[in-house]
Amino acid sequence: MQEQNTKNSANSKQNGLSRLGRKLSGQSGIVNLMDDLGEALAINPEMIFMGGGNPSRIDALEVIFAEKLQAVLDDEAERHKLFGIYQSPQGDLAFLTALAQLLKQELGWPVNANNIAVSNGSQSAFFNLFNMFGGQQDDGSFKKIQLPLAPEYLGYGDVGVDEGLFRAAKPRIEELEGNLFKYRVDFDELNIGDDVGAICVSRPTNPTGNVLTDKEIEKLDKLARKKGIPLIIDGAYGVPFPNMIFAEVQPHWNHNTIVVLSFSKLGLPGARTGIVVANEDVIRAFTNTNTIVNLACGTLGPCIGKQLFADGSILDVSNNIIKPYYQNACQQALAEIRLQFGDLPYRVHKPEGAMFFWIWFKDLPISSELLYQRLKQRGVLVVAGHHFFVGLDEDWDHKHQCLRVTYSQTPEVVAAGIAIIAEEARRAYSDIP
Repeated sequence: MQEQNTKNSANSKQNGLSRLGRKLSGQSGIVNLMDDLGEALAINPEMIFMGGGNPSRIDALEVIFAEKLQAVLDDEAERHKLFGIYQSPQGDLAFLTALAQLLKQELGWPVNANNIAVSNGSQSAFFNLFNMFGGQQDDGSFKKIQLPLAPEYLGYGDVGVDEGLFRAAKPRIEELEGNLFKYRVDFDELNIGDDVGAICVSRPTNPTGNVLTDKEIEKLDKLARKKGIPLIIDGAYGVPFPNMIFAEVQPHWNHNTIVVLSFSKLGLPGARTGIVVANEDVIRAFTNTNTIVNLACGTLGPCIGKQLFADGSILDVSNNIIKPYYQNACQQALAEIRLQFGDLPYRVHKPEGAMFFWIWFKDLPISSELLYQRLKQRGVLVVAGHHFFVGLDEDWDHKHQCLRVTYSQTPEVVAAGIAIIAEEARRAYSDIP
């Protein structure tokens, strides 16, 4: 009897771990993909890496960040805060206050320090938010996170403790001149049911560089408020920093909107600093969750950030260094694509922000996964498109005809990678019997 009870107890513990255990044991999409990319780079360190989201190395930025860090190190009190003190689970008050002032002055958002919380990178922020608003509820119901259009950021897909957390809608595809196209939210097909706990979009979108228009955001905001659920906007590449956005749109925030910002694309991915801007009730709940998951967040990002906010240099950095740099890199790389791809049956999503090209090879005879594998053998790392259709279970050929290509490397490296992509795409089309 005792042996049976021990066995039942072990089975019970195993069942309790099963929902999250699959992710922690490496059976999730993003874990497998990152492992694959990491293994490829380990085998061939000279690999042309156009598959990740690492920002470009910009010398002018590194100089500024080094100066700000040195100022912290030279100040005994600030140095002790950096190395020797836990910050509040919500974040350092001086950092929160300085950021609130910036958002109020520059964007007109009616916020104060109580509307802001810090996380260890935006990925952990989304883990908290998605599991706060989605998944199994106390009343036995199950709430989903609605993605208004796919493709979307692949990192969302595995952050839910519960399986089946996401639902996505197919976009409307608008073909444009110059071998471009654009995804639009198909509001005629978008059904926000009673089982939806929150709506989430990234703006600009990773992987496509799409920027939802002001009208699309307004419609989503109205739908969210009508249902009494929040609209979450992932602004990792957006305004006010790093302002890696090339379209003319207005920033959006209100009492029902949650905006998530990040220092990573500013050029500080190692600082692991995410920022949540929301109403005070959401921030209190988020802070409670953050206390359990992280206890406290890292201090490096906030220590540097306080200085960037206080003198306004974060806006100068974003508007006059980061944005022009990526706009120029985008234009150069797009010109190279048009030159190398020639008459291939391809389209590129209109690049409106971020650091990616989303390339659609129409009627591609092989899957984008196989094309990815062939490119990896040639020494070029990209990401196959099917990974980004989180929450869209429908079998759709378009999922398997796209690649995400990063242009954050040097122009010479990007050009070399584009040439090899063109060669392998031609090979794929020439393989048709």
